[in-house]
Amino acid sequence: MACFLVPMGEAIVTTVVKKIVEKNERKADVEGTSQTGLRWSRKLSWLNRLLWGGVLLLAFEHLWHGEIVPWSPFLTAMNNPADVGPMLHEVATIGTGMAIFVTIVWLIMISIADQKAKAIPTTVEGKS
Repeated sequence: MACFLVPMGEAIVTTVVKKIVEKNERKADVEGTSQTGLRWSRKLSWLNRLLWGGVLLLAFEHLWHGEIVPWSPFLTAMNNPADVGPMLHEVATIGTGMAIFVTIVWLIMISIADQKAKAIPTTVEGKS
């Protein structure tokens, strides 16, 4: 019914955080204190893509099955007060579970990426 709302909320928050991190990274580049390896903004962009892709897919699926309509209140479960309880239960269980699962997958991804980045030897100028 509305399970995609939890990952959408997480995606909105991570999008804002990513913008702030990008701004801080640009400032660090100007000051000459930038980090090496994968930047956090890039890692957060992976999470954003996972979340927003899932949200779009789920929203389309709910639209396809008539659970979302283009008029207020947009969710058909909101039309009948008896359907609100099951909808909120689905949001709390399924939606939260999906958001947690995607975040865990992302954490595994960045762990592997960081390990691979550390395995790449760095070269020093003047030495071979």
